[in-house]
Amino acid sequence: MRFSCVACALVLLTPPALLSAQAVDRAAPPIVDYVVGPQDVLTITSYDQADLSGKFTVETDGTFTYPLIGRFKAGGLTLRAVEDGLKKRLTDEKYFKHPQITVTVETYRSRKLFIIGEVRSPGTYPLSGNMTLVEAIARAGSTLPSASGEVVIVHAGENAIGPTIPSGENGRDLDVIRVNLRDFENGELSQNAALKDGDTIFVPRAQSVYVTGQVKNPAAYTLQQQNTTVMQALAMAGGVTDRGATNRITITRVVDGVKKEIRAVKLTDIVQPNDTIVVPSRFF
Repeated sequence: MRFSCVACALVLLTPPALLSAQAVDRAAPPIVDYVVGPQDVLTITSYDQADLSGKFTVETDGTFTYPLIGRFKAGGLTLRAVEDGLKKRLTDEKYFKHPQITVTVETYRSRKLFIIGEVRSPGTYPLSGNMTLVEAIARAGSTLPSASGEVVIVHAGENAIGPTIPSGENGRDLDVIRVNLRDFENGELSQNAALKDGDTIFVPRAQSVYVTGQVKNPAAYTLQQQNTTVMQALAMAGGVTDRGATNRITITRVVDGVKKEIRAVKLTDIVQPNDTIVVPSRFF
């Protein structure tokens, strides 16, 4: 059973700290729509005759040799279609009237994608059917609390042998899509992009803002959304103490390698990554 878009969004956007691994396992759909490709290793179980069970490697032309019927074309078929095709051949060639066969994937070596960055289980995953971004991240166990609100999808092509991250001049030649995950909260499911063989899904770490001085919990806090205001940053730090002066807040910011102090800061001002917000004491 496949995810509905709304269900996918709920799985992805649930705060990771509250999303148990067991809940993710229940939510992830079984890989029944996986399309078989070259070098995949299939496990075929026959309940009619044990000799027909075993592991079979799909060759570069998409075929493998199966007992009794010889060459079988599996490349480009879903697992269910492979099952149906084998049953039909065994029936048409009069080996069994109602053959009972199941087909699963022992080793995925054909269509794949790479999920890296701030997810619970980064790694290489099979690309099954028309898998979308939300389904893929759900398979990786959801995003971590340290994740930013953006995901980068790199279409590197079916010949990709490992994760591809755009950087410097090399990034200009890559097909890159940036998705704002927070838009899902507002129903913008159009960004739930379909994935391609060899894609890399990169979930970057959220950048931080530092809040210090007369706040209840001075510390570094991750910027989970764009356009975070000074007031929101102070709220993340538990709010201003009774001794704090909100009319004299300053921000220390590095601009072109030079540290600058910004005064007359308003609570509605937008903070930038790596800002240090300082709340001074009130005068008595």
